[in-house]
Amino acid sequence: MNTVLVTGANRGLGYEFVKQYSEGNFNVLACCRDISQAKNLKTLTDESENIEIYELDVGNLENIKNLSKQLQDKEIDILINNAGIYRSSTVGNINYDEWLESFKINTIAPYQITEAFLNQISNSVLKKVISITSKMGSIDDNTSGGSYIYRSSKTALNSMMQSLSHDIKHHGIATLTLHPGWVRTDMGGMGGWIDAYESVEGMIKQIKKLTLDNSGKYVDYAGKSINW
Repeated sequence: MNTVLVTGANRGLGYEFVKQYSEGNFNVLACCRDISQAKNLKTLTDESENIEIYELDVGNLENIKNLSKQLQDKEIDILINNAGIYRSSTVGNINYDEWLESFKINTIAPYQITEAFLNQISNSVLKKVISITSKMGSIDDNTSGGSYIYRSSKTALNSMMQSLSHDIKHHGIATLTLHPGWVRTDMGGMGGWIDAYESVEGMIKQIKKLTLDNSGKYVDYAGKSINW
């Protein structure tokens, strides 16, 4: 059985990744910030023998390093950097502490997690690193302005992933930057076009198609390329 590690696994897309990968005969390392608040995830774990829950605050580097040490003997075939936050922002109404926090969680943490687990990924069979981004991070697609905090943190994530795709390719690791679509979740709101099941089902298909030959792409859950 291959192994996938998912951050932000207690709800929304993260929870759906855990559910679908466990049903797809993967060992799943489900990471969330507070296990005591992850009731649905714990219930899912009780029903499945191939899910393990770990506490991980992606904004805490020592926490990341400690978990990597705890899982040093694991082979992680797929790393999914899913954890993220959204903070609203408009001209004249920007909280700068929230802006810094968003870069820490949405941009820096995925890099730190990838770096911390590089050996476990390198030693696996599939060797894939995925970051869940947003089309709102596309500069080309920005035709409406606004959302300064979220857009910029995701644009920076996209840039980081593009650099990473070059720098870890010699380890045999492929990368993919994925837009999940506008999904009906706590973050996306109830006005989304698709539900979490459809989004994750599509993203898993794109992850399955990922190889070193098509590494470094920025696509949506249906496989459509997005301009940076």
